[in-house]
Amino acid sequence: MKKIVLASSSPRRIELLKKFNINFEVIPSNFEEKVYETNPVTFAMDMAKGKALEVAKGLDKDYVVISADTIVTKDNKIFGKPKNEEDAVRMLKELSGSTHDVITAICVYDLKKEILKCEVEKTEVAFKELTEQEILDYINTKEPFDKAGAYAIQGIGCLFVKSINGCFFNVVGLPIFRLSQLLREVGVNLLKGSVSVE
Repeated sequence: MKKIVLASSSPRRIELLKKFNINFEVIPSNFEEKVYETNPVTFAMDMAKGKALEVAKGLDKDYVVISADTIVTKDNKIFGKPKNEEDAVRMLKELSGSTHDVITAICVYDLKKEILKCEVEKTEVAFKELTEQEILDYINTKEPFDKAGAYAIQGIGCLFVKSINGCFFNVVGLPIFRLSQLLREVGVNLLKGSVSVE
């Protein structure tokens, strides 16, 4: 029987995966998430692959590892998680009154088959024009500090989102449709909540 590992400590990803009747373990990756200058899609893919491979090192062949990396990008600039309050303010000011992309690279690694499958989901998000007071009020909620782009669409940050074009769950951090397609290729059916026996 295959065993599932989510290589993430993100409460949002854990909560989304718990919606499906599959047993999974959570093993956070220690892979360093350091933003560097490159194509945003390449960066997200490198991070997701790195997390999957790092967690897989300590597992036996019965495991399937799920990893993901979500970034916010505007004009080819990558917005990771804010380092501090000043960084969060800067990000929100840059996103204010404009459209940005949320990119999630998702990987599924079947250790027994030695197959690593990765895909990218992209969603366009349009922000309202934010006042300085709105930004400060939002910072005071403490919500922005562990979120790419310094906001959470599933939280208070939804007040800033005028519209989205694409997968909502991608903006939360785990594109469920894309994940389900990748998992089916290695014998995991989220609809049935089953894991096939090899």
